[in-house]
Amino acid sequence: MTSRVLSDTQVDEYQEQGFTLARGLFDAEEIALLARSAKEDAELDRRAFGRADGEGGVVRLSLWNHPGNGIYGAFARSERVVRSCEKLLGGEVYHYHSKMILKDPKVGGAWAWHQDYGYWYQNGVLFPLLTSVFIAVDPSRRENGCLQVIRGSHHAGRITHVLTGDQAGADRERVDELLKRLELVYVEMAPGDALFFHCNLLHRSDQNKSENPRWSMICCYNAARNDPYKDSHHPRYTRLDVLPDEAVRSVGVRRFADSGEVAWLEDTQDRSARVLDG
Repeated sequence: MTSRVLSDTQVDEYQEQGFTLARGLFDAEEIALLARSAKEDAELDRRAFGRADGEGGVVRLSLWNHPGNGIYGAFARSERVVRSCEKLLGGEVYHYHSKMILKDPKVGGAWAWHQDYGYWYQNGVLFPLLTSVFIAVDPSRRENGCLQVIRGSHHAGRITHVLTGDQAGADRERVDELLKRLELVYVEMAPGDALFFHCNLLHRSDQNKSENPRWSMICCYNAARNDPYKDSHHPRYTRLDVLPDEAVRSVGVRRFADSGEVAWLEDTQDRSARVLDG
């Protein structure tokens, strides 16, 4: 089987522009297992909470810290994902958290411009040695609120964040100036595509005003050597048990196994997006 770990060329692209898109990282059968599992998972739905976007919409998401042993964990712990993150961050990584973004037709809210490190800095994480993997569960298009990124914006470093609705967004004056110099990219994705992006990359998404859902799973990783210096609502270093890629299919037949095992975070526990920079 051909390796699905990111190539050296993709790693170079990530370092230069702040992201790299891995088309078809998960095949049609694998992503169908995840989609069916998530959309039939009553516990995931029950654990979902909202974030007002400051534009009249609400983003709905479910969030958990440890990957578990079911279908969600099989994706987050898969060799193709973890080994790729190790190449990007230059060494061992651990699972920082994952979330499912439930951007439903007509009601899915927007995300303000932000950097993930703009949130995670508050959690005692000293260096921006974190990466996120955005896995498209549904087709992700401009009309249903696909991810937007500013190419190369991670080179600007951490930007001050202020509240926009229930979300902490990057200082808009600075974002607007960066948009004059750097390229805005709409990252359109097919189910199974995965976007690896730097924790200082500016990104956002529009509301979903279309008839089609835009669900996505985002797995976040921290370098083991970047263990936070204090406790927070996301974990300090926890050894990650990596699974062979084939586990996605074998675990998929037990698709609801995660629901009773996942360490869900409630709305009141998820403080990152509502904490301002000092």
